[in-house]
Amino acid sequence: MTNLFFQLSGEHPTLPFSELKAILEAEGFGHQVTGKLRQVIRIQADPECVKPIAFRSALTRICNMEIAYCDATAREIFDKVGSSPLENFLQESETFVVRIRRIGESAPDLVGSELEKKLGEVILDRVKGTKVHLTNPDKTFFGVLTGNKFIFGLKLAEIVPKPFMERRPRKRPFFHPSAMPAKLARCMVNLAQPKRGDLILDPFCGTATMLIEAGLIGCRVVGFDAQKRMIRGSRRNLEHFGVEPEGLAVADAKKLPITKVDCIVTDPPYGRASTTMGHETAQIVEDFLSEADVHIGKGQRICIASPKTIHIKSIARKLGFKPVESHFVYVHRSLIREIAVLERN
Repeated sequence: MTNLFFQLSGEHPTLPFSELKAILEAEGFGHQVTGKLRQVIRIQADPECVKPIAFRSALTRICNMEIAYCDATAREIFDKVGSSPLENFLQESETFVVRIRRIGESAPDLVGSELEKKLGEVILDRVKGTKVHLTNPDKTFFGVLTGNKFIFGLKLAEIVPKPFMERRPRKRPFFHPSAMPAKLARCMVNLAQPKRGDLILDPFCGTATMLIEAGLIGCRVVGFDAQKRMIRGSRRNLEHFGVEPEGLAVADAKKLPITKVDCIVTDPPYGRASTTMGHETAQIVEDFLSEADVHIGKGQRICIASPKTIHIKSIARKLGFKPVESHFVYVHRSLIREIAVLERN
């Protein structure tokens, strides 16, 4: 087990932490959380876990091997980093750079650029034969100032948000205003904890957002929708992003032409831009969940989005599901989404 830390997206207060833990559990990596700070989580785990996190995560930004952790004061930082075994992380003749990121108003008396320079000097003094290379280094040392703490380490991977931007709803061949952003959809897929090759069902597939994100991390996907035009649009979007579904058809979510799947990830219709075909959203969700235990086994998960006002956890408990966690996402004045993870008892 190695000390690792992850700098997380600041887009939501709880989802990035839960997504990272869900990926670790889905991929079978035992881990121990050693600390949580604003936009940072520290864990002990096999460093091999960084590969699936970098491949799957939407809300993790930078993955690091931890070298030093201390109070965010100049004296503490230089004492701690200076006494760390830096030679274990950098070899002679290798080039490096130091990068510092500040979260919020942490340690306002410290200047990031000066800290980068001085820590670079500490490393140069400790590991002989190395050089600084600002644009294309062999190694990047990464530090975060957050919550009046400083955490410093060797960067192992960075997840860039650009691919998710390229899959945002208006970039797809088929657009609908109710479509969920790609990053949130990927996060929901991860919260359901599928493994590569697992079969994921979306019974309200709409523009295929969930199916695309699941397919891109190696899952098999099957989708249904009550409207023919949405199925046609889903097919166009899936083809555009190179995802081949196991099945895609017009069907009622209460009577799906499928038996068992490994998990369900879905965003049923609600809100001003969605068509509920004359049914109340709460009834749509309840009708679907009342049949969902046919499709998943004991201990398997459903990750579902719904308006906060329908109190999905109460519906789930009534129908025999265990609510695992919930996260609330502001959309606009009249809509707050609840992202709920449910487990079949």
